[in-house]
Amino acid sequence: MAFVEVNNLNKYYPISDNNRFHALKDVQLSFDKGELVSIIGESGSGKSTLMNVLGGLDLKFEGEILVDGENIGHFKEKEMVAFHKEKIGFIFQSFNLVPHLSVLDNVTLAMTLSNVDGKTRKARAQEVLEHLGLKDHYQKKPSQLSGGQKQRVAIARALVNDPDIIIADEPTGALDSQTSDQVLDIIQDIAKDGKLVIMVTHSERVASRSTRVVTIDDGKIINDEKRENLHEHTDTFKIKERQENKNLSFFAAIRMALLNMKEKLGRNILIALGGSIGIMSVILMLALGKGVNDYLTDTMNENVNPIISEARMTEETQEDTEGDGEAETPAGDPDGKPGNLVTNNPAVQLSKNIPFEETNIAELETIPHVDNIELAYTSFSMGSDTVAYEEENHSFMNFGTISANMTDSNILHGSFPEFGEVIITEEMANNMADTAEDMIGEEVEVKLSVDGSPLSGNYTVSGIYTAGSAIGPASAFDSVFMTMDTFTDMNEENDLSVEPNVAYLFADEASNSQLIKDELNDLGYGGSSTDTLAATFTQMLDIFTYILSGVAGISLFVSAIMILTVLYISVVERTQEIGVIKAIGGRNKDIRRIFVSESFLIGLFSGLLGVGIASLISLGGNIAVENLFGTTILHMTPTYALFGILASIIISVIAGVFPANKAARLDPIEALRRGD
Repeated sequence: MAFVEVNNLNKYYPISDNNRFHALKDVQLSFDKGELVSIIGESGSGKSTLMNVLGGLDLKFEGEILVDGENIGHFKEKEMVAFHKEKIGFIFQSFNLVPHLSVLDNVTLAMTLSNVDGKTRKARAQEVLEHLGLKDHYQKKPSQLSGGQKQRVAIARALVNDPDIIIADEPTGALDSQTSDQVLDIIQDIAKDGKLVIMVTHSERVASRSTRVVTIDDGKIINDEKRENLHEHTDTFKIKERQENKNLSFFAAIRMALLNMKEKLGRNILIALGGSIGIMSVILMLALGKGVNDYLTDTMNENVNPIISEARMTEETQEDTEGDGEAETPAGDPDGKPGNLVTNNPAVQLSKNIPFEETNIAELETIPHVDNIELAYTSFSMGSDTVAYEEENHSFMNFGTISANMTDSNILHGSFPEFGEVIITEEMANNMADTAEDMIGEEVEVKLSVDGSPLSGNYTVSGIYTAGSAIGPASAFDSVFMTMDTFTDMNEENDLSVEPNVAYLFADEASNSQLIKDELNDLGYGGSSTDTLAATFTQMLDIFTYILSGVAGISLFVSAIMILTVLYISVVERTQEIGVIKAIGGRNKDIRRIFVSESFLIGLFSGLLGVGIASLISLGGNIAVENLFGTTILHMTPTYALFGILASIIISVIAGVFPANKAARLDPIEALRRGD
C-alpha cells in the first residue's frame, strides 16, 4: 500500500446558487516516501488546488485521500492539527516568513506551536539551519536576507519537525537560476532523506530534477511519468528524539505577542498611553473621593471621642418598651405629673425627646463590646431658651449636658464646666463681650423651658465651646452645656425631675465602635445628628465620586474602541503570518490566544502606566494641597491600583476577542494568497 493514495478526488468551487466549477476531476494518484514528484501544468490547470487538498489546507472535496492509511477527509480539528505538525511541511514560492521574527524564531515557530521546550527547539532549529548553510544568520530578520537565504529559511521551517511529506509551491519561482539550482539540490537531498517531496511548478527545468512528473490539465491527470529514482539515502534531517506533540502554551503565546508588539513599538506605546488616560482618571476620582471622605472622618474624630457611640430613643423603641407593659407614665402627662421632657408645643421645643426606660438601658448594656454607658440630656428649641448677661437676653437653640463625647479640641478658651458652671459657644460669647475670652469667669443666668415649665439658674462661664469642623447642631447654632449634676440640681430647685434622653456607649476598643453603631441601628435606636449627617454627606460624596468615575470611564470605552481598531488592523497586517501558522499546525484556538495575549499585554501596560501616572499626580497634588491647606486630598490605595490594572486588562481583552475571532476564522489558503 502506497504512503499516500488519492482515490476519485473531485473538487468543486461554488459560482452561484446553482452552479459549481469543477476544479479537480476524478484524480487518481499514489505516492511513496523517497519520491521527488513534480506536478506541472498551465495556470488554472488545478495544480495549486491539488496541492492545497493534499496538504490538508482545503478539506472540502469529494473522494478520499489516504495518508499512511488514514483518510484526512474524516479528520477532526485535533487530528488535522497533528497532521500538519507531524506529517506535512510547506515550502512557499514567496517564502512567507514572519517579518518581525528572527531567522531562528521563524524556524522554531512550528515547534513553538507544539510546545516543545525552548532548549530543544533552539538546538533542533540550529541543526537544520547549519545543514542548509545558514549558521551565521540565526538572529537576522528576513529583510536582511537574500532570496536564496529566505527560501532556505522556509525549507528549514518545513523540515524542523521532521515531517513525512514536503509540499513545495513553486520553490524556485522567485529565484535566479544559480540560486534555483542550489535550492533544488537541497530538495533532492530532502527526498534522499526518505521523505515524499511534492513540488508544484510550471518549470520544465524544475521537473527535470524530479523522479516523477505528474501533468495536470483542466483538473485531470493527463500524464504520470516515472523517471530514475534517487538511489542515495541519507538521514540528514531526521530528528533523533521526537517529543510528544502538544499545543501552544499561554507563555509561548505571550512571547509571540511581545515580539509582534516590539515590531510596532511606537504604535503600541501610543495605544497604551491612550488607554492609561482612562485608568488614571478613574483612579484619581476614586482617590479624591476617599481623600475627602477621610478628611471628613478625621475632622469628626478630632471633635468627638471615636470610642463613643450615641443612642437616642425612637418611636420604634418606645413602642417596644410600651409593648412589654413596663413603661411608666412620664411626668407631665394628662395627670399633671412633672418631669415630662416631650412636648406637643412646636413653638417652644422642636425636638421630640423620648426618655430612656430601665429596660432600654439594660438592653444597651447587653450590646457586645460596650464597656460603659453614660446618660445625658439634650434638647433643641426655638425662642424659649436664653442666657441673660448684663440685663440682656441672648437666645440659643441647642442645650445639652456635657459628656465624654466632647474632646479638648472643642474648648476654644477656658475649660470644661464643673458643678455650677456652663460653657457657651463662641458666637454667643462674642455677642456678650468684646471678645469671647472675656466671658470666662463671668456669671450668667440660664433660662430654659422644659415641657413648658421654666427653669433658671445662675452659673459661671468656665469655657468657650467650639464644634470646629464637626457636623451637628452645635456647629451651626448657639449652644449652652453644663454637667448632668448641674442640670439635675437645676430641675430639683424648680421642683422638676429630669430623665436622660441620650446615652453614650463606650466601646472596649475604637475599632468596635462601628459594630456598636450597627447594632444600635438594628435595634431601632437613633444615632447622633453628627453620624446621620456624616452618613448623608458620605453617601452624597460616594454618589458624586461614582458619577465622576463614570464620566472618566467614558475614556475607557474610547480606549477599548481604539484597541479593537488597532487589533483589526493588526489582523489585516498579519494575514500572511496567520496563514503560515495554520499551515504548520496552528489551531484556531492558538490564533485566538496569540491575539488575545496581545490585547492582554496592551491592557496590562495601560493599567501599569495609568497607575504610575495617577500615583505621580497624587503625590504632586498632595504636596501642593498640604502646603496650602495643611492636609492631603488624594488618597490612593493598593486596592485602587489593583482595580485600575484589572479593569484595564479586562477591557482590553474583551476588545481583543472580536479581532482574535476574526483572525481565527481566516481561511489559510486565502490568508496565504493575500499575503503573497
